[in-house]
Amino acid sequence: MKILNYKNFCLLILSVLCLGCESFLEEEVRGIIDPSTFYQSDEEAVLAVNGIYLNLRQNGFYGNWQGIHTFTQLGADVLESSRQFGGNEPMQNYTLTQSNYSNARQLWQLIYRMIGDANSVITNIENSPNISAAVKNQSIGEALYLRSYGYYHLSNLWGDVPYYDEEIPIADAANLGRTPVNEIRSNLISDLTRIETENLLPETYGESDFGRPTVWAAKTLLAKIYLWQEDWTNAREECLSIINNSPHQLLANYGDVFDVNNPFNEEIIWAIDFQKDVPGNAQDRTDGFNPRLRDEPKNPADRGPLSEALAARNEEFNGYGLTVPILSFINEFPENDLRRPHNILSEYLGFELTFQYLTKFTNFDFVNSPRGNHGEATLVFRLADVFLMLAEAENELNGPDNAYQYINAVRERAYDPAQPYSGLTQQELRSAIRTERKWELAGEGHRRYDLIRWGILLETVKNSVYRTYDPGSNIQPHHVKLPIPEEEIILNPALLDSDPTNNGYGN
Repeated sequence: MKILNYKNFCLLILSVLCLGCESFLEEEVRGIIDPSTFYQSDEEAVLAVNGIYLNLRQNGFYGNWQGIHTFTQLGADVLESSRQFGGNEPMQNYTLTQSNYSNARQLWQLIYRMIGDANSVITNIENSPNISAAVKNQSIGEALYLRSYGYYHLSNLWGDVPYYDEEIPIADAANLGRTPVNEIRSNLISDLTRIETENLLPETYGESDFGRPTVWAAKTLLAKIYLWQEDWTNAREECLSIINNSPHQLLANYGDVFDVNNPFNEEIIWAIDFQKDVPGNAQDRTDGFNPRLRDEPKNPADRGPLSEALAARNEEFNGYGLTVPILSFINEFPENDLRRPHNILSEYLGFELTFQYLTKFTNFDFVNSPRGNHGEATLVFRLADVFLMLAEAENELNGPDNAYQYINAVRERAYDPAQPYSGLTQQELRSAIRTERKWELAGEGHRRYDLIRWGILLETVKNSVYRTYDPGSNIQPHHVKLPIPEEEIILNPALLDSDPTNNGYGN
């Protein structure tokens, strides 16, 4: 299960050293570095931490649309595939089995590789006398954060999973059974709390370090874990701390949040920084949202004029176009909501499109953002999400009175004139918050998790209208979790010791 050995880890570290170096592609570098002598300087510690981040950039995680996005975006009530596609079908249509699970095994392996890398970094840096206190603290803080982020996804997607937080032999890691999900989340709370109490991460970074997590990113992740635990008091405390003390601010204009030329604006708490033209750094996430030329425009006679209009702007419809808003999302999104045009693209340059697309993540500039080689950052956490989490926690604790201010702060830029909430019961505001999260955070990787933790995934999917698949006819109660991939069970039968049904898929 700990699938990244030391040699591969060193290869990842060297890849950071050699970014943009053609000779790196030609030389055999495995085994050059001896791990027992590597962690001897601040520079080597930073390189080791950088190696952890490379897992996030891989195809199967954030590197393309078949990674984490498949399991957080599809199978909910916002996005779907625009056409029948085998890679997305099991998750999109809820035909999942333990041997048919989209790209879940690659994601499982990448997350555990990231966790193994983080464990190695923490152990070796803590034990090194040659690393300065400042670099040691931040390196450990980043590794703790990335390990926690990995377990956050594992626990949300699979529930009980193998847990280990120290460097152990591969053979031992490969025979671990599953740890109860609540125990895992308790451990994550301890790690993320440690980041703050020991001042392991800074509050801000300079431009050269954008993409690394701050203490505010750690607190946002911690707040999310508290919400899964329904620990409303601590979730409220973390969200208040971020809103009152962090440098982050809500932008006045919703569309500015997604400006590809300003991806680390004041509202963004954490985003994963991709760079164009970096070897092994292919990013097809935006392609997953972009229209593709053969779908456009709706009137075939407009193809030539549209192509000319695009070419004049150094643009083209050359993406995969696989991920588009579902019909009920389009039909129910309020017409007077100023966020609608940033989430639903029905026409472009005056031409009606075959499909509606998620506007805020499209980039048709094929010069600066070519297919499979995007340089856009991938948004993970932003402040509007924190405001809505705070509204939810406050409403669950004390009812609507003090919660209105937080949801209304988000709605203020969505309507002109403003349409603040007031006079609702606790249940009515609970429903309003859930709807507001859908409109505000569409396509940002939170919706399916939200529906699962609220216990309403099944009813929501059954009541939504799709155009390509019919997940409402197939979804079953056990689909709130993924099956552990059959190949992993063959390698490690202990994965079935605590649950022979494999989350209900082995019945």
